[in-house]
Amino acid sequence: MPSKTNANSLSAVTQTGGGSTTRRLLRISNLQIEATVYPPGERPRNVVLVDDVSLTLNRGRVLGLIGESGAGKSTIGLASLGYARGGARITAGEVILNDRDIRKVGARGLRKLRGREVCYVAQSAAAAFNPAHRLMDQVVEASLLHGEDTRAQAEQRAVALFKKLGLPDPENIGRRFPHQVSGGQLQRVMTAMALCSEPDLIVFDEPTTALDVTTQIDVLAAIRDAIRDTGVAALYITHDLALVAQVADEIMVLRNGKLVERGATQQIISQPLEEYTRALVSVHHIEHQPTDCGTAPVLSVKGITAGYGDGRIRVLRDVSINLHTGQTLAVVGESGSGKSTLARVITGLLPPLAGTIQFNGRDLPWRLSERSQDDLQQLQMIYQMADVAMNPHQTVARIIGRPLEFYFGMRGAERDRRVYELLDKIEMGRGFADRYPAELSGGQKQRVCIARALAAKPKLIICDEVTSALDPLVANGILRLLLQLQREEGVAYLFITHDLATVESIADSISVMYRGEVVRYGPKVNVLAPPFDPYTDLLLSSVPKLEVGWLDKVILSRQMECAGN
Repeated sequence: MPSKTNANSLSAVTQTGGGSTTRRLLRISNLQIEATVYPPGERPRNVVLVDDVSLTLNRGRVLGLIGESGAGKSTIGLASLGYARGGARITAGEVILNDRDIRKVGARGLRKLRGREVCYVAQSAAAAFNPAHRLMDQVVEASLLHGEDTRAQAEQRAVALFKKLGLPDPENIGRRFPHQVSGGQLQRVMTAMALCSEPDLIVFDEPTTALDVTTQIDVLAAIRDAIRDTGVAALYITHDLALVAQVADEIMVLRNGKLVERGATQQIISQPLEEYTRALVSVHHIEHQPTDCGTAPVLSVKGITAGYGDGRIRVLRDVSINLHTGQTLAVVGESGSGKSTLARVITGLLPPLAGTIQFNGRDLPWRLSERSQDDLQQLQMIYQMADVAMNPHQTVARIIGRPLEFYFGMRGAERDRRVYELLDKIEMGRGFADRYPAELSGGQKQRVCIARALAAKPKLIICDEVTSALDPLVANGILRLLLQLQREEGVAYLFITHDLATVESIADSISVMYRGEVVRYGPKVNVLAPPFDPYTDLLLSSVPKLEVGWLDKVILSRQMECAGN
């Protein structure tokens, strides 16, 4: 096996047959991954998750894996670590890393290579970190376990990575616990954790899912620079073709566990050969026309100030918004701007320090414990991180069925029928009813959370980044479903997101937040029309475009602006 120094060198080579040389690091051949499913009322059966997929990856190169939820992207990425999710198993094929088949190295061999030769950046950082340990202890853990560095060396490298990834207070943020940073910040810490041990290969599984568009640019640039500077190779898994076009040398398109198309990044986005790839490239956002807000607000938030630590850390400052029946208010802003904190205040999870919340024309108690069952039923929330929003020991049917039992007293066949209807609405079907969260992809988990909220038939749903884990085709389907439900039942949405394309698709009005304050607010047509305040202009200019080199143009533009100032 190459030494750590040689493995990360751009001049590293391995010998192949015929005396030729190659910089190949990873070769996956004829990979087959299966799982056993247990359909209700039927015998267990095996399903193929990945079907005869092969790929090669050279040192210093990035291969993007694109496809809809359940296409097998993450399953293939995990296979490069010699791992299959619970209930799944690798049944055929080779996974050659650094010239050896890691399927044959045994448990001890896998422990040696994971965290040293290959690292993984998970889709949900919240589920990947141990809540009982400080961030720095977890970031340097792999380096210390493999004896690569002293504690001081590992921490020094970690702080440098924190700075590179744009984390606040980089010298001290490692002292915090996972719950003391925002979702976007935690995702960046996880990226630093993977880079800290200087591996040969990193599997990035939706590494910017939880990031706002402004931070996303910095993280993408940092990932690309790290690959260039160290010679590390990467599998970059994402549903966002515009993002992967900025970092990948090649793109592999997957669907239903099979290879659809592979080619250079420019070829895939400008001249795709297959119909499915063309559909991904040309996906159109929904054209939603704002509706009249002649009715009284279903939700009125006035002068809300809130924070943590008995108010010592102020997060929201004098926030006021209105949301009308049958409308969607999009709350946008970068990570840490207070979007999710506002949702916690409205749902009663965080009592404010000042202000009022009116729901359905009456004051809503600040604390969740003081709210009636009608309040709980009529105001639902879909959380950003589906991994930590579901009980891993309950089936999908049980998760969706719980609000049907609690609010409407449904039991037995009546409840099951409604569960199946909801599964059909979210485009999953009854075959998923008896699966557990660990058996679902990230996008499928989020759709189950959406179905659970819909089960309560609420008047208001707070949607916290509900489409961030979904590929564009499925996300469009979910948005269409939400809009259809809104038209049919008059439900209102408070839609928290950093995806401005989603905002344009679904919003009637927009509230732009920055450092806990509302800096721009009003109907969509007004908020998205110039002249812009500096922060809104920054957000709009940060929306990724499906164009190779877009990231370089944005970075250059910002450097010129800084130089001009």
